[in-house]
Amino acid sequence: MTDEERRLREEIIAMCLRFEASGLNQGTSGNVSARFEGRMIVTPSATPYAAMTAESLASTALEGPPAWQGPLPPSSEWRIHRDILRARPEIGAVAHLHPTYATAFAMCRMAIPAAHYMVAAFGGDDVRCAGYAVFGGEALSQAALRALEGRTACLLANHGVIVLGETLAKAEWRAVELETLARQTWAAMQIGTPAVLSAAQMAEVRARFAGYGLRED
Repeated sequence: MTDEERRLREEIIAMCLRFEASGLNQGTSGNVSARFEGRMIVTPSATPYAAMTAESLASTALEGPPAWQGPLPPSSEWRIHRDILRARPEIGAVAHLHPTYATAFAMCRMAIPAAHYMVAAFGGDDVRCAGYAVFGGEALSQAALRALEGRTACLLANHGVIVLGETLAKAEWRAVELETLARQTWAAMQIGTPAVLSAAQMAEVRARFAGYGLRED
């Protein structure tokens, strides 16, 4: 393992620990992957984040049938990670989480509407909810890919969320923004019916979003 790969693996684990500390994930739920030199590195199955080491993460080439390397089996959701990284060459990291508020929308099979302009951070006029499919299967992977067309996040019906990033840091930033947006939308729904921005208003927001977001120097 090169020093560069070790650093990336350690960044994955550190991000997972921050997700757990902030409540975006709990226990052994959720998983994170990153692209590295034509391979995918992904968190292992059923392993507490605090118990993970750089060596315990699983990896396989992105092309061809999986040929896993590592002492532990990969996350049961490895197909989603692999298929997204195959289909979206601009994406370097994928996070699958079960945060409370965004998952509540997924349990209701509701998209998150553009009641706040920050929906534009995910590439469209809402955050779509993918159709339901059992976890760990090809059908769920395909449903997620459809919901992610032109987007960097989606909900998974009765399940959780998928968030994409050009880097691990960008994926983490979007994960935090998505749960914040879901919590704000939920709070607004307790008061009344949130006012949804029009397509024209959202187009104006997206035009101003060029270069907006987390800066990495």
